Amino acid sequence: MHATTGNDAPTITIPTTHNGPDGSGNGGYSAGLLAARLTAAGGPAVQVTLRVPPPLGRPLTVEEEDGAPVRLIDPEAADAKARLVAEAETVAAPDTPAVPGGPVDPAAAADAEGRFAGLDLHPFPRCYSCGPERAEGEGLRLFAGQVRPGHGPDGVGNTVACTWTPHPCLDDGSGTVGLPDVWAALDCPGGWSSDVAGRPAVLGRITVRTLHAPRIGRTYVVAGHLDSVDGRKIRTGSALYDADGQVLAQAWATWIALRG
Repeated sequence: MHATTGNDAPTITIPTTHNGPDGSGNGGYSAGLLAARLTAAGGPAVQVTLRVPPPLGRPLTVEEEDGAPVRLIDPEAADAKARLVAEAETVAAPDTPAVPGGPVDPAAAADAEGRFAGLDLHPFPRCYSCGPERAEGEGLRLFAGQVRPGHGPDGVGNTVACTWTPHPCLDDGSGTVGLPDVWAALDCPGGWSSDVAGRPAVLGRITVRTLHAPRIGRTYVVAGHLDSVDGRKIRTGSALYDADGQVLAQAWATWIALRG
């Protein structure tokens, strides 16, 4: 890998349709766009740290230098502190399952969708990954509801799940879902294992290992698990399974609760 800077550097533009909170990029999708510079299905795990809410609809510069994380830069940021949008690097995937307790049965996951907390109260109802105001084909519509209860005041151990049948619009040209959308699918189900409605949070860091790309039109299960809560830091895991319970991808994430 060689250094790329200035006018010769490649760019990434996050589509305006791929938001999380209104006005900024969906964390998983944005991180996946950058991670695709370093990996692919079957490749190494990548960790992406989001430094600021990813801006939408304008070119962001990718800076690469030997021995350093790949950096995503907003050259138009009004504040110099906001120029660094994200950093990505290959890492060793954790050796523990992102979602303890094994896969969730597709029928149980489908039943849990009716318990999705965001159907009643959603802080980001137009979110690309989990927004109920998105029409079919305009968002992933991942409505993960509880399948295993947690414990204690923070509900640690809570597990949520839903089904996902990738829409034809997600086809990367090979009949499978592209890496950024796999990352987007792993994003919000992890977040909803915590109390997103009562305690809104945004993605801060996510590590993903994608073993196999999901195929368009097949039905999968996405599950999220609340690992721990430490002040404003919320740690979660999420996993994508096929109908037989095989793991296709896993994510380990840290969320930051928004200040009230």
